Amino acid sequence: MNVDVNIQVSVEALQSISVDQAHHYGIIPKEVQENRMVFFIDEKKYTEEISEELELILGKDIQFEKTSSEDINKALFVYYRKSRNGEQKSNVSTANKHFLEDLILEAKAIGSSDLHFEVFEDEARVRLRIDGVLVEKYKVPKESYLELVNKIKIDSNLDITEKRLPQDGRINFPDFDIRVSILPTLHGEKIVMRLLGKDASDISLDYLGLEEDEKEIYLEAVKKSNGIVLISGPTGSGKTTTLYATLRLLNNIKSNIVTVEDPIEYTLKGINQVQLKENIGLTFSSALRSFLRQDPDIIMLGEIRDAETAKMAIRASLTGHLVLSTIHTNSALGTISRLVDMGVPAFYIAETLNLSVAQRLLRLLCDDCKEEHPLDEKELPRNFKPQKKTNTHFVAKGCEKCFYTGYKGRRAIYEMVPINLELAQLIKTDINKIMTYESEHYVPLSTKAFELLANGKTSLEEVYPLLITT
Repeated sequence: MNVDVNIQVSVEALQSISVDQAHHYGIIPKEVQENRMVFFIDEKKYTEEISEELELILGKDIQFEKTSSEDINKALFVYYRKSRNGEQKSNVSTANKHFLEDLILEAKAIGSSDLHFEVFEDEARVRLRIDGVLVEKYKVPKESYLELVNKIKIDSNLDITEKRLPQDGRINFPDFDIRVSILPTLHGEKIVMRLLGKDASDISLDYLGLEEDEKEIYLEAVKKSNGIVLISGPTGSGKTTTLYATLRLLNNIKSNIVTVEDPIEYTLKGINQVQLKENIGLTFSSALRSFLRQDPDIIMLGEIRDAETAKMAIRASLTGHLVLSTIHTNSALGTISRLVDMGVPAFYIAETLNLSVAQRLLRLLCDDCKEEHPLDEKELPRNFKPQKKTNTHFVAKGCEKCFYTGYKGRRAIYEMVPINLELAQLIKTDINKIMTYESEHYVPLSTKAFELLANGKTSLEEVYPLLITT
């Protein structure tokens, strides 16, 4: 989601005043002529004295258009930035040799996972993914964009002369790495930089948002000496973080733990991690086949993508190994059906699957700007029937503290399906009834999501997709 800016400003206009002046007076330049300048001004800051001061400073006639504080603040947020030393700059200039480093460090500091550099017919922009959503942060003059692309290519050890084909590279920082992906588009090259942490030593199950009963179920499953634990969810739902927290818990001097990942996002001391390289035949299934000759106790596969990998994982668990992996399904029960669709016999699923987990990351509303509104049941999906009623809900508004997204931080919710004797028997005898399985211990994602909505922690917009799939 981009910041919805009602004030559009040209690069030439931005250069007409300093950012200190823009913030001090609450103004954004609208029109610049030889003897006259027109500014949008924060209606709460407007005084007659400002006009006189600016006429003396700029040597031109000054006119104002009073504008809401919200629109002015959004425009300041998008069109201006602060560098590492606190100096403020107007338009983004790649001539500043520290710009790229400043931008990366800023993204790291605010918890952004990705940086997107995009170029269009008449402008270029930089967006940051914050709490899973893209937020427009800077405008870049198009004439400077190529210089920025070349700098990123050089830092990533890529070919600056190649502009026709996609390229992938990496930039190393002391505490984190950056995976760089470059894609040729109609108006130039689009770049996505993914920030990857190097150390998972501070990732713990205690900080993932598991409720006590969920944590007990999960620990019981991953502490077994064999079997499979699968975590499902879309890209960006936190599956990999859950796996690393699990490996950190299980890592000890007595265990031989091996992983195959794409990419290796964190490193864990004492664990043997393998980077997937499909171009030379090192796939999940081929790596798993080799792992079984390495006398492992615990195997972590980044993802079960195909039938061959699924069957190899089953075989590994049957021969006394604990296998941890992820899979793309919409629900914990859907994972069981997905394995059957891959050709895994239902009997083997019942015998080897310890636990199926589905998880999502939901954005939390910013406490500084969220607004309470009445909730009409007609706003909920037709097929969703909440277990408890709520007459109000909070909606996202947006402020500078939350980058005008209305949200600040995320929380994971989980759906746990342990494979007990009753469910194992159902899998063996009537797999078609799996999706209608009910248990007093089974709480679907929709129920967890609605609880957060009812408690004012998140918005209907954020949970609606989970409610509609019930």
